Amino acid sequence: MSGTRTRGRAVRIAGSALALALLVPASVVSAAEPAPAATAVPAHFVVLGPTGDGLQQTEESVRGVGGTVVQSWPQIGVVIATSTDPGFAAAVRTQPAVEQAGASRNLAEQLPPAQSQRLEALEGKVETTALAAAAGQEPLEPEQWDLPQIKADQASAISQGSKDITVGVLDYGIDPTHPDLQPNLDVSKSVSCVNEGVPDTRQEAWQPQDPTQDHGTHVAGTIAAARNGIGVAGVAPNVALASVRVIDDNGFIYPEYAVCGFIWAAEHGFDVTNNSYFVDPWYLWCDSDPDQKAGAEAVRRAVAYAAGKDVATVVSAGNSNWDLSKPIRDTNSPNNGGPLQDRQTGHDCHILPGELPGVVSVSAVGVQAVKSYYSNYGLGTVTVTAPGGDARQIPPTPSGNGRVLSSVPGGGWGWMQGTSMAGPHAAGVVALLRSTHPDWSAQQVIGALTNEADALACPEHYDPDGDGKPDAVCAGGNRGAGFYGAGLIDALDAVS
Repeated sequence: MSGTRTRGRAVRIAGSALALALLVPASVVSAAEPAPAATAVPAHFVVLGPTGDGLQQTEESVRGVGGTVVQSWPQIGVVIATSTDPGFAAAVRTQPAVEQAGASRNLAEQLPPAQSQRLEALEGKVETTALAAAAGQEPLEPEQWDLPQIKADQASAISQGSKDITVGVLDYGIDPTHPDLQPNLDVSKSVSCVNEGVPDTRQEAWQPQDPTQDHGTHVAGTIAAARNGIGVAGVAPNVALASVRVIDDNGFIYPEYAVCGFIWAAEHGFDVTNNSYFVDPWYLWCDSDPDQKAGAEAVRRAVAYAAGKDVATVVSAGNSNWDLSKPIRDTNSPNNGGPLQDRQTGHDCHILPGELPGVVSVSAVGVQAVKSYYSNYGLGTVTVTAPGGDARQIPPTPSGNGRVLSSVPGGGWGWMQGTSMAGPHAAGVVALLRSTHPDWSAQQVIGALTNEADALACPEHYDPDGDGKPDAVCAGGNRGAGFYGAGLIDALDAVS
C-alpha cells in the first residue's frame, strides 16, 4: 500500500501503503535464479486475449498446455490461470488467441515462503474522552488538523455528500462494526478479491481478519467517517462506502486481486475508488520483461474499463521519496520471495496503479503544507497533493501528533502517515464533487479537482532531516508542480 511500504505501497500491512512504510534491507543480486522444475505447487499467471466471446479460445489455449482457468474477465480480455509448470507462460504465449502471458507472482509460490516487508504505522489509539471538542465538532476532531487544511470542516457546513455516491475502498477491508463507519458502509456492494482474484461477497471474506489489518478501516474513516457524535469526521461524512478487499493475509496485492477490484467497482456502480497501495511483487513493472508486461497490461485494462464505466480512480503516489519522472534504481523487487534484483528502471517501468493513465495520483504533505519527507513526487506524475501526515511537522493540536488520525478495527482510532493517508482525502473531495454535480462525468470531476486545487510553491530549501543537504528537488517554481501537482485539494470549493 502506499502507506504501508516505503516505495510507495499504499496499503500493505498497516504502514505499507498505509502509513509510512519502510523497506526492510535485504541482500541484492544481479539477476534472478533459474526457474525451478515443475512442482505440485501451482503458480499463478495472467493470460491476455481478445475481449468478449473470443476469450473462450484463450481459455482453451490455457487448458491445452496444461493450465487451469481460475477466473475470466471477458470485459477486458484477461484470464487468471494456474499451472505447476514454471514454463507455462512461455508455452501459452505460442497458442491461439493469446496476446500476452506472464507469472503474476514471480513464481514465488514455488520457492520458500517470503515474509511480508511491511512495518506497522499505527502510533497508538486514543479515547474519545480525552478531548474537549467545540460545538459542532466530533469528539476527536480537535486532533484532525488535516480537515481544516483542506477546508473540509467548512465544507461540511454546506454539504456532507450524498448517499447516492459510493466510494470503493480497495484495501484490507473495512471493519463493518466500527461506529464511525457502520452508518455509511454498503455491505451489498462489498467483496473480497484475495481468493485468486475470484469475487467473494461473504462478509467474513471482505472484512479485516485481525486488528493488524487496519489500513482499510483507517482509509475509510478519512473518506467518510460519519458525523454522529462519535470519534472522528470524514471528508465526505454522508457518502456510501464499499469494502473491496484486495490485500491478502500476507499483505500482498497481486495483479489478479487488483483486476478483480477494479472490475467489481465498474460493474457495481461505484463513483470513486481509493487505492492506497501498489501492486506486488514489483515496485515498478517494466514492459521490457514479458511477465511484468502482461501483469501490468491486465491492471491497465481493468483501470481503463473502470474509467469507461465512469469510475474516478484515486491512487497514492508512494512513500519512497522517489522522483517518479526520472529513472529509478530498484533493489527491492520482487518483494514476495526469491532473489532480489538490482535494476536501473527506465521510462518503460511504472508503479501500478499510481502511474497509469487517467488516475488521480496524490502526493502527501504535513501540517505545514510542505511535502512529507517520505512522499514520492515528480513533474507530470503527481495530480494533486493532500494531507498524508508527517511526524516531523508538528501541528497545534492537543497531542501534537503530525500524523493523520482516523478509525481502526475494534471501534478505536489511531494515527498513521503515508501517501495512503493522502489519497483518501482526495477521494473524499472527489465524492463531494460527485455529490454536488451528479450530472458530471468522472473526467469532469477530476478536472474540477485539479482546477480548484490551491497551488503550493516549491520550498526554497527542502531539507526535512536537517542535515544541510536537500532531500529532494522540486520542479515547478511558484506552482510547485513537481511536489504537488496542481496543488492542495480544496473541499470547500468542491461543495460551493
